[in-house]
Amino acid sequence: MPDSSKRPPRLILASSSPYRRELLERLRIPFDVAVPAIDETPLVGESPETTALRLAQAKARAVAAALSAGERALVIGSDQVATYDGHQIGKPGTHEKALAQLQGMRGREVLFHSALCVFDSGSGDAQAVDVVTRVRFRDLPDAALDAYLRAETPYDCAGSAKAEGLGIALLDAIESDDPTALIGLPLIALTRMLLAAGYPLLEVR
Repeated sequence: MPDSSKRPPRLILASSSPYRRELLERLRIPFDVAVPAIDETPLVGESPETTALRLAQAKARAVAAALSAGERALVIGSDQVATYDGHQIGKPGTHEKALAQLQGMRGREVLFHSALCVFDSGSGDAQAVDVVTRVRFRDLPDAALDAYLRAETPYDCAGSAKAEGLGIALLDAIESDDPTALIGLPLIALTRMLLAAGYPLLEVR
């Protein structure tokens, strides 16, 4: 009979984002998905970094709180907030709001705060980090921005530009320590956290 004590802990991605799920699948490890029910509204006077970190941790803790008593899992929470000139930029939701976002960001440098939390429901330990990506947008005319939005409809992405798709044509430069952070889940930071939590990342297949 298999020794359950030697099994790696269950991994749970606390997110409704298909982009984060696709990124986590790159690691080729088993995981479940649970959608946390939390209010993602920024608090008054809260910095973008603080917002992203707070929400990433809140998502992970909310999913962990719903686990059965005694069940150990590593719960992954993540959140992304974009900002320029002190303005926080979230998911636009509509074409009109997305166009306004891109108009405001053209020719500017935008910071994307991609926060990550790994919460161990067994020990109560939480690891959290904010990975910052600097993105410089090209100064494109309204017609080009409108055409992009209609082609890719990135209305569920903070900043209205999908760098992994046609949105790369809107960007002049990207600076980051983690190339996956801008897409929504910093895998370099995540693998570091999983290894620190004792997860046998390169042994589980």
